[in-house]
Amino acid sequence: MQRIYFILFFLISLLATSCKGGKAVIGSDKANRSLSSKEIIKTHEAALPNFNTIAARMHVLYENGDDMQSLTVSMRMEKDQKIWIKASLLGITLAKLYITPKSVRFYETISNTYFDGDFSLLSNWLGTEIDFEKAQAILLGQSIFNLDNKYKVKVVGNNYELQPKPQPQNFIHSLLLYPDNFKIASETLSQPSNRRNFTISYGSYKSLKGGFYPSEIKINALQKEERTKIVVNYKKIDYNVSIRFPFNIPSGYEEIQLK
Repeated sequence: MQRIYFILFFLISLLATSCKGGKAVIGSDKANRSLSSKEIIKTHEAALPNFNTIAARMHVLYENGDDMQSLTVSMRMEKDQKIWIKASLLGITLAKLYITPKSVRFYETISNTYFDGDFSLLSNWLGTEIDFEKAQAILLGQSIFNLDNKYKVKVVGNNYELQPKPQPQNFIHSLLLYPDNFKIASETLSQPSNRRNFTISYGSYKSLKGGFYPSEIKINALQKEERTKIVVNYKKIDYNVSIRFPFNIPSGYEEIQLK
């Protein structure tokens, strides 16, 4: 059942959202080479949509070597407060996940085990600190890190490429932004000395309720010789709906420690 744990922890990084209000974003089909990094970053931050709750259904494909798993995932979220996820296969619940800014809890039904902890496992695996606030950005195509004027910009393949100047020691961060909506096309984190690479790619964005939302997210992770790929396709998304968060770890389940 180790593959279920990896899927759930990747979904932690995917299925949380920041809900600050954004301003209208005006882009163009062609990248503007005269824009400064400050202007691009400001417009990217303004592209963050605003809502209170979200409920979504999606298809998740997980690949790790010869191991492949296809899951149906339901997600419910109250902004900045809590996220509830249920992973199912052929209508059978495999696992439930409940996270807040301070905790990560889930249980897995086949092995009758549960986990009660925080974001440290995902942070250790990625080699950089990941918390609720950083995780919030990914679902909506926003940068994992806070961007500032220390980033340089150039146009690459009709996208805006942003990179820190200079790069942090033993750490490479870069991202590409689409010119029409200033949302992320891809974001890469790598640690060459540790042979780690983590790339998030976004397909087309849909304009819903005044904001832009990705329809597909692809994650490719490499740690030494181990490759992991996750593809998330959204089937349905509802905003500002009344939702509940039923979560109770069943009695008799054994607590596990993930390393």
